[in-house]
Amino acid sequence: MGPLLCLVSAACFGAMAVFGKLAYDAGVSPGALLLVRFTLAAVLLAAVVLARPELRRALAALPRQVLAIALGLGAIGYAAQAGLYFAALRLMAASLLSLILYTYPVLVTVGAVLLGRDRLTPARGVALLAACGGTLLVLLGAGGTAFHPAGAVLAFGAAVTYTGYILVADTVVRRLPPVLLSMLVMLGAAGTLGARAVVTGGAGLGFGAPGWLWLACIALVSTVLAMLTFFAGLRRTGPSTAAILSTFEPVVTTALAALILGESLTGVQLGGAALVLSSTAVLQLRRTGERPETLERRSSIRWDTRRRDDGLTTGGRPATSTDLGGSDA
Repeated sequence: MGPLLCLVSAACFGAMAVFGKLAYDAGVSPGALLLVRFTLAAVLLAAVVLARPELRRALAALPRQVLAIALGLGAIGYAAQAGLYFAALRLMAASLLSLILYTYPVLVTVGAVLLGRDRLTPARGVALLAACGGTLLVLLGAGGTAFHPAGAVLAFGAAVTYTGYILVADTVVRRLPPVLLSMLVMLGAAGTLGARAVVTGGAGLGFGAPGWLWLACIALVSTVLAMLTFFAGLRRTGPSTAAILSTFEPVVTTALAALILGESLTGVQLGGAALVLSSTAVLQLRRTGERPETLERRSSIRWDTRRRDDGLTTGGRPATSTDLGGSDA
């Protein structure tokens, strides 16, 4: 059941780019999409927190510094990452965007090594080189997909921003349950997007029912459900397995984009995608003989709030018996 839940989570996250394209076609603006997504997700996650006594106690006992960092992660890091991601989505194919964004596990590994939180083994060095080569093939092989240089820059910006967000979240993720952290991140992001809407004169919510349908799919399926199923799967499989199974996400995006949007990747791009995803899996593999605490530190690739076993318990009880998990974007 654990692996299945992780795959369901990856599928939910993978569908987000396609939902976003459909929302744009229905007249939804990026600002409206982000505001509705984060606000609705924050409300739903707050309901989960309020319904669980152990989470309410954890929230009441949360130190102010941790609370400020968690809200800041959403208000600054996640809001910026999502803004870049959905801006790129307006300019380029969903499948290509998902592959560029999925360079973030490699960037997290590099960042962790530079910060002294991880070490670069020969196997990881080879995996990093392969991932870089795969990314180059994905970009240079553009032909069947709609490639836009500015979109690629925005997509890489989203990957870099998400990397910084994960590395900062790694400093607090052990100090509160993932569902609680996710709620605070969503609240912070919703606050930023709400403030931007006020300053710019509104978010433009005058679109029709189809637009609201796709926004509901993004918030409910690709944010809340995706996070909750991930947490439930993580609790059953452990961080390394969950991280590897998360590589299913861009596969789902590419498949759905081909079926629904008519997108396609060239043979060169498919080869590059295989290199990127296999390298990501290698970077997540559990090394035999490593200590559990070291493994947990190295599992921080993928949804900041989602890669910690000890973060999943409060007072000795699972904090996420129903959950869904991070992406991305």
